[in-house]
Amino acid sequence: MTAPSLRHRFPGAGDGWARFDGPSGTQVVDTAIAAMATWLTDGSNGCGGGWFGSAHACDALVDRARTTVGQLFNADPAGVCFGPNMTTMTFAFSRAAGATLAAGDCVVGTRLDHDANVTPWRRAADDAGAQHVLAPFDPATGTLPPERVIALIDERTKWVTLPGASNLLGTTPDLQPIIEAAHAVGARVFIDAVALAPHRRIDIAALGCDALVCSPYKWYAPHSGMLWVRPDLLDTLPVYKVRPAHDHGPSRFETGMPSYEAIAGVEAAARFLIEEGMDRVEAAERELFAPLLHGLLTIPGVTMWGVQGIEGRTPTAAFTVAGHTTEMVAKALAAERVAVWDGHAYAVEVVGQLGLAASGGVVRAGISRYLETEDVDRLLAVVRRIASR
Repeated sequence: MTAPSLRHRFPGAGDGWARFDGPSGTQVVDTAIAAMATWLTDGSNGCGGGWFGSAHACDALVDRARTTVGQLFNADPAGVCFGPNMTTMTFAFSRAAGATLAAGDCVVGTRLDHDANVTPWRRAADDAGAQHVLAPFDPATGTLPPERVIALIDERTKWVTLPGASNLLGTTPDLQPIIEAAHAVGARVFIDAVALAPHRRIDIAALGCDALVCSPYKWYAPHSGMLWVRPDLLDTLPVYKVRPAHDHGPSRFETGMPSYEAIAGVEAAARFLIEEGMDRVEAAERELFAPLLHGLLTIPGVTMWGVQGIEGRTPTAAFTVAGHTTEMVAKALAAERVAVWDGHAYAVEVVGQLGLAASGGVVRAGISRYLETEDVDRLLAVVRRIASR
């Protein structure tokens, strides 16, 4: 059964462009736009912690947003922290975690990650005199066999950092055995779920990770970041913060004045996904991604990188076209009002292991809930023309 179109829920998606640029940031859902506009115009905007109306409204908004986001990810709301973006929040978190490291300790990561889940941890390890090692993925399949990460975990390991999904290839690793191996030696686990959260139901309680970060602006909210930390860990990490800031709870990582309007939008976008149902979102996206994937795999001269089938991945395609640079392909698609990204998408370890760094990386096209069949047809038609030249 064909999933109903939701394009009408996204005002920015009705401009005639086929928007496959969602992996870098989606259009904002109508209820989130309305929530932000209302917040900024009804007198609620202010600062929390006071004794007057707008201060109470600010506090209530943040509490409500923590609860809603906690519901979306089946996580304790007391661990939900809001901030500007995933990278900034990961640097803050790794800096705090790094303050607990010592010489001889080890942080284990992967080469399948976005650099925002690599460099912050490398800097933290370097500052502490600790070791930072990366598990390679399988370049032939684009998968990350759990045993490649587990082989690096030992009694020296303090943190294991993992991708929920590859932001470039779409690969969704099997995280559970890695998390169990990490916890067996007393290590903590940090998950970058930026590329997973828009497409799959995430159950933090079932995963059993210690921290998870994502970018709401990639699941139909305004530009913002969300970090969940196990509450007992949240209260004990030596977080870098100003002295008047709270010593307990999520605000330890919420340095400075919160963007209340963004939090209003995040709460509304999370509510949209809860009401839509992540299982239905996944099914609708798979329905649209299947012909895109099949089309790219069958065009002569096109190479698909990563997992070749529909399973074990998010609906994000990374491809190259023989005889054409990725920049040329992206520009040709843009000329036909098809939005994609080219390059490494900050997944520098991924393109490096694939041997694509010098040639310009890949063209990346991702499915978002506002795309429709004609958008896929348009992208494939342009790629066929490019490949035939």
